[in-house]
Amino acid sequence: MLTVAWTGTICSDPAMCYVSVRPERASYPLIKENMEFTINLTTVEMARATDWAGVRSGRDYNKWKETGLTPLPGEKVASPTIEESPISIECRVKTIMNLGSHDMFTADVVNVRADSRYIDPETGRFALEKANLLAYSHGFYHSLGDIIGKFGFSVQKKQD
Repeated sequence: MLTVAWTGTICSDPAMCYVSVRPERASYPLIKENMEFTINLTTVEMARATDWAGVRSGRDYNKWKETGLTPLPGEKVASPTIEESPISIECRVKTIMNLGSHDMFTADVVNVRADSRYIDPETGRFALEKANLLAYSHGFYHSLGDIIGKFGFSVQKKQD
């Protein structure tokens, strides 16, 4: 388990994402050797565990035991997912790019596990905004706020 600030989507078809990791991190050689990782979104309730996992090394601690988070086996990759995460994305590395302080692992998304509590039973939509997600920016953690619009709302015709 490692906390990564540099991660995101890089392609939708095929679904791809990335993580950028410093080579000196304990998880770096594991990702490089196994060519797999999972991205587990975190929530406000997971803030203390998230921060703890980010400032302590797996070389010195059992992060699962210390944080109280629960590992779940990946369905398509050997890397575990985090049971408490509202969404876990299983990834298989395609390329590794040296960027300087970090190497970027670009990967295919091979599986997504979503917490059924956030699936709207009427529409089947995954309501991630209800998960109370945690964001990190420049040394501070933030809760994500209310929905303020949807894609295309700025050009949508007004209803009379």
